[in-house]
Amino acid sequence: MSAVTTIQIDKKVLEKLKEAKEYPEQTYNSLLEKMVETFKDVRKRDSYDKYLHHIQKQKMKELWDNKEDEEWEHA
Repeated sequence: MSAVTTIQIDKKVLEKLKEAKEYPEQTYNSLLEKMVETFKDVRKRDSYDKYLHHIQKQKMKELWDNKEDEEWEHA
């Protein structure tokens, strides 16, 4: 049994894959593997950034939402 499959993609996508190749002999399989790993890394980084933003939100609220700043704005 073969470990290879056939997928259908639009011709526009095929052209984009051809343009994305790092070198002419690169297989679509290796290109797609690299793209998937890159996507996963970016998604993981994005999740981490969202997490940092979430935990910093409360501290920023404490720093900026205070009486002293409000009084200064109306001086």
